[in-house]
Amino acid sequence: MVKIKTAEEIELMRESALVVSRTLGMLASEIKPGANPLALDKMAEDFIREQGAEPGFLGMYDFPNTLNWSPNAQVVHGIPNNEPLKEGDVISVDCGALKNGYYGDHAYTFEVGEVAEATKKLLQVTKESLYVGIREFKEGNRVGDVGFAIQKYCESHGYGVVRELVGHGLGTELHEDPQMPNYGKRGRGKKFVNGMVVAIEPMINMGTRRIKQLKDGWTILTADGKPSAHFEHDVALVDGKPELLSTFQYIYKALGIESSEEEEFRHQNLVL
Repeated sequence: MVKIKTAEEIELMRESALVVSRTLGMLASEIKPGANPLALDKMAEDFIREQGAEPGFLGMYDFPNTLNWSPNAQVVHGIPNNEPLKEGDVISVDCGALKNGYYGDHAYTFEVGEVAEATKKLLQVTKESLYVGIREFKEGNRVGDVGFAIQKYCESHGYGVVRELVGHGLGTELHEDPQMPNYGKRGRGKKFVNGMVVAIEPMINMGTRRIKQLKDGWTILTADGKPSAHFEHDVALVDGKPELLSTFQYIYKALGIESSEEEEFRHQNLVL
């Protein structure tokens, strides 16, 4: 059952989402060749707690860490370890936070040093597809409209769209209805109404869409060993239109990137 949020609840969820946004922004300047993933995980845990929140993933379903840390061919749900980052790596960092009883949950795929041009293109298209999907999260549309738009955009570039892992509703639980696949048919699935809050998160592979799981019970890999990319935003449906609760602007500020990609979905002024 989809849980519709009040305006007050959406504001509380914005606070939770921005805890995650600030945490990813803090990590952005630390993700570089030689950095230790477990040390960064502990930094993220401490930073979340300093903001009056709890790490959303730590201990959930017995997950052992604060961050889902998924380099290169890992799609999602990777576990941080002591293996230093290397030049040319890409890292999907997925982070959650619980504050005031509500979850924030979003992700960004970072480049480590100089990355191959083909991999850069994968990240660019995957992030673009996130906003392509968000545009379809509007009153009267359905779940399939979002999935169809993401799938069409990514497959037009020759990439594989993961089927087994999906976005989701968000609120007092990390995973609520509706499920938000990154593939689908227009006009199918749950209809969107004001007050819905979802996490939209394309998981896109350079090669095959097929995946496999490591024996750790968590880490998901591409079946062909080619890179994967993952970007995620928390989005509320307000006055019939999508409104971002999370932001990549803290990341961009840390990395010196200028971007206006979020402006059409930002109905409140964001103060960094």
